[in-house]
Amino acid sequence: MNKNYDIVPNEEGTNKKVVLLTFDDGPKEADMINSLIDTLDKHQAKAIFFVNGYRVKEHPELLKLIHDRGGILGNHSWDHIVLKDKSYSEVKKQIENVQTIVKQVTSESPVFFRPPHGAGGDVGKKIAAENGLLYMTWSVGSLDWEMKEKEQGKTDTLIKNVTDQLHSGSNILMHELPWTVEALDKLLTTLEGKGYTFVDPRSIELKMR
Repeated sequence: MNKNYDIVPNEEGTNKKVVLLTFDDGPKEADMINSLIDTLDKHQAKAIFFVNGYRVKEHPELLKLIHDRGGILGNHSWDHIVLKDKSYSEVKKQIENVQTIVKQVTSESPVFFRPPHGAGGDVGKKIAAENGLLYMTWSVGSLDWEMKEKEQGKTDTLIKNVTDQLHSGSNILMHELPWTVEALDKLLTTLEGKGYTFVDPRSIELKMR
């Protein structure tokens, strides 16, 4: 991963037309999680699910569902607050409490951290590093979070938002939202049609390049 949070190959000759799929702000609902992962499985793709601690506390069974179905878990802070202006001790708590609860539920700790709103600041980067976490924001936003429930044409809008920004190594930000669930199959088919393949997050080196 480079400083733009794009995925870059480690070896010459490796396919550069790759994308990383990520979903933030869960876990929310079993039906949405299962549908997302069904679609990922259909396309032989893996994704990082960046979870919030307060949601995990409310529904640990949903975290276990993601884990058991092969989703890669990432840390998205406990309360989904802007971290960059918070104290070291508060940011430490926001990050490390998620590490703890995910480990309790799944027996594994996240290795990826994404700050809410992409705003972790220097303190967020420092604490992520202290916990062995690869800090990332994103390089392509689907803008699914700006869409409204009754808005028409959300699937086509989401796909256009992604393809308009698409480039080799794209780190694509999506969310656990009903319209994203609906759009995912068509989005992945579109990406494949453009010659892109999907990065397995487990192959990402845990250091910036």
